[in-house]
Amino acid sequence: MPRRCAVPGCGQTTSLNTLPKDPDVREKWMQFIFCGRPSDGSVNLSVCSVHFNDDCFENKSQHDAGFARKLLLKDKSVPTILGSSTTQTRPPCSGPITKDVGCQTDQPTQTSVGTQLSFQTMRPKYRSKETQTEQSSNLSSGDVAIPWSNVTSQPFTSTPLKDERPAKRRRCELEGEESVSFEEVCRDSQDVTYDPAQSVTSVTEPSKHSMYTSKASHEDTKYIVFENCLLELFETCPVCSRACNIQPRSNGTFLAIDQLCPHCEYFRQWKSQPCVGSTPVGNLQLSASLYFSGASFFQMKKVFESMHLKMFKYRTFRRHASMYLEPLIIYKWKKEQVDLVKDLCEADKVIIGGDMRADSPGHSAKYGSYTTMDLQKNLIIDIQLVQSNEVGGSYHMEKEGLKRSLELLEERGVRLDCIVTDRHPQIQKFLRERNITQYYDVWHLEKGLSKKLEQIARDKDCSIVKKWQHSIRNHLYWTAASSTSGPEKVAKWKSLINHIQDVHIHDDPLYPQCEHSHRESKGSSKRFKPGSKPLYRVEKVLTNNRVLKDVAKLSPHFQTSSLEAFHSVILRFAPKSVVFPFIGMLCRLYLAGMHFNENSNRPKATTSSGKPMYRLLFPKAKKGLYTTKPVTSNPTYCYVYNLMTLLFEEVLPDPFPYMDELHKITVPDSLCTQYDRPSLEEAIAEHVSRFSQGAV
Repeated sequence: MPRRCAVPGCGQTTSLNTLPKDPDVREKWMQFIFCGRPSDGSVNLSVCSVHFNDDCFENKSQHDAGFARKLLLKDKSVPTILGSSTTQTRPPCSGPITKDVGCQTDQPTQTSVGTQLSFQTMRPKYRSKETQTEQSSNLSSGDVAIPWSNVTSQPFTSTPLKDERPAKRRRCELEGEESVSFEEVCRDSQDVTYDPAQSVTSVTEPSKHSMYTSKASHEDTKYIVFENCLLELFETCPVCSRACNIQPRSNGTFLAIDQLCPHCEYFRQWKSQPCVGSTPVGNLQLSASLYFSGASFFQMKKVFESMHLKMFKYRTFRRHASMYLEPLIIYKWKKEQVDLVKDLCEADKVIIGGDMRADSPGHSAKYGSYTTMDLQKNLIIDIQLVQSNEVGGSYHMEKEGLKRSLELLEERGVRLDCIVTDRHPQIQKFLRERNITQYYDVWHLEKGLSKKLEQIARDKDCSIVKKWQHSIRNHLYWTAASSTSGPEKVAKWKSLINHIQDVHIHDDPLYPQCEHSHRESKGSSKRFKPGSKPLYRVEKVLTNNRVLKDVAKLSPHFQTSSLEAFHSVILRFAPKSVVFPFIGMLCRLYLAGMHFNENSNRPKATTSSGKPMYRLLFPKAKKGLYTTKPVTSNPTYCYVYNLMTLLFEEVLPDPFPYMDELHKITVPDSLCTQYDRPSLEEAIAEHVSRFSQGAV
């Protein structure tokens, strides 16, 4: 049977104090219990703490503040209080004891007690989402209750810790994916300060420290803390100043420390970061930061390991990505895409550009991402990811990507005026059958012609071609920009053959003569001679039928250079040397699109006097020639902040509504599914080294 308080009518089972050994004090206890009547002094009796004054305890203020779980009675203390509802001394009585039953549920008397401890020690154990200490226990009817306002944690009771806590264990750490329950350490509460001039039950206005901790947990500032420096804070008991037992536990970047004093049984639990459910906020935020910035998990893990920083495992990162990050990215991109397409529907003239980017060089690409851009506003409209086994090979991925993009725009009601692309033969036929006006990007045609002219210039008899390469490139761009029709472009382009021979009058009526002023030639070495080998080879390259057809369709207004710049942005989020799963690759393309749309039209940098800034570059493609480029202002990353805020405010509490867009995406089978997969044992048995094979 559990021991109960011996005072008649009380019956408490907690905070009990046994009879003292001092005979005089013991006799006074017996007189209080039995109202002065004779009794058997050998009876093992106990009295609960409700019947003692506050000054009878050594640690009453610490217990009320939550720093001690057990009240320690002073020597020669005598019970004098009848019950918890009165502070009067129990009078002597000779008759039967009578007591109002209702007094058992009254609020215990609480008083302000002076203390010699520091202000930080006497702070009540309240905590917020940002506070990293926590205490928990169950209140019973014999405990001193403290009124809590807008908090969920409770003060410790005076129940002995040995009845609730297991024996001391050796120091250990729990890593990564091990099944560890952190529910007890992950409850949310609110941080409140304590004023020692008031009662221990009073709640004051937030202090300066609480103002710093009022912001969201994912926006809180983080620091690198060394383990030895951190554990020093828990080595000494703040109540009795003696050594404590410390037990740290870790889960990735999360650390929880249990501090227990074996002398006064002071206990608290500290955690390095708040938790949502069983998910540490720091672990999830690190995964989100890696994903949203396009960084590599394995590269970051190498950095952490070199510094001996704790980090979670890759399967934890993938769990965060599949449950929270990837559904959020797809939802955010689709939402922004709706606004972009809505603006296109309201525009009178829509000119878009399209180009495909393969995930690896050569003809063995796994993914092909086709991007369509609003060339007038320089914004990415749509990104379609195509896997090679969906269309029968990597050569057909570009056509399929364009087809999906055009179908999406048509469903939304966008009316295209024209589209600017490269000279892919399948794209030409597809757009011709759809009756969509197509223009070619000048750079793609110029690049192909420059390669052929460079090959001709390597011949020692055709060295004169090298002197004209730069002028021929400039003439191609001028032809596209200054013409209003296809035949006019062809006429201006063909006039180049006469111009390099120093002939400036032409037979074509659409362009009868050169527009530059007449200049006399200073030397015949700079001109092509009629009937010469260099002229024949150059004329054959520049005026063949395919080139003339392509020149007639050169874009006169917009080019796809911005799309090529976007492809360089993709390299930051999805390098070609790394293989990603289908959804992972798609999300990284969407992140690149968000980054590009936010920074594509950022202003140019200027000096203090307001002049635009330029820098001098020597591109490798120009082979020693320089170029100037305006300096733009620093890029912004507002999309990362918006994603992070949306993650912790909406997605983390309820991720299922964001799964809808993810489930609409059809994920193709992996490339290896089209092949027969042997068992591992058979493959090992058939393995033969090339150097151990026999002679043929």
